[in-house]
Amino acid sequence: MKTMATALAGILGACVLASTPVLAASSYDPFGTGGDDYYPETEYSQPAYDPYGYQGTVGQGAQAAPQAQVAPIPREIVSFRSEYKPGTVVVSTAERRLYFVLPNGEAIRYGVGVGRPGFTWSGTKTVTAKREWPSWTPPAAMIARRPDLPRYMAGGVENPLGARAMYIGNTEYRIHGSNEPDTIGQAVSSGCIRMTNDDVTDLYERVKVGAKVVVLN
Repeated sequence: MKTMATALAGILGACVLASTPVLAASSYDPFGTGGDDYYPETEYSQPAYDPYGYQGTVGQGAQAAPQAQVAPIPREIVSFRSEYKPGTVVVSTAERRLYFVLPNGEAIRYGVGVGRPGFTWSGTKTVTAKREWPSWTPPAAMIARRPDLPRYMAGGVENPLGARAMYIGNTEYRIHGSNEPDTIGQAVSSGCIRMTNDDVTDLYERVKVGAKVVVLN
């Protein structure tokens, strides 16, 4: 039998948000009920993949292959010459890579899953909160469309948000882990940046609340 994680991954897919960043109300609670929407565009749709995914470079980063990743994407230190200060997080949607900027023209490069076609976004925000093993509460609109989903899911290995989450600005986007490591390197979400649990845990220990997050298309 499939585990709860596999079943939810197939049903929920990725963060479903507007195709552009949605600003939350002033009372936004990053640990509340409004942000963990993993409902796909149609009830029976599979996570979308862009066969024409374009490539690009950031700093000295390598180009990302448009096909699904067979082997895990290695975490590595690479040359990265830019104007960004150490501690900045730079996400290249085109490459499907995340860079944590280090001193001396270097960065740690991670593989990530990014927004599928029509759900990419760009901008500069900050990390407003961090959460270990975040819980998931589907919003009311999602429950109305999928009453079979759990009303609340505690953090843990079966939770689609994975081991760690870093909340981006006052939006509902986040950098988070995943219990679907085979989706890393693909365009699978609706705006959130997903990483393997190992990588997101490593990044979590490095990133501070208030750190700048730059998302590039």
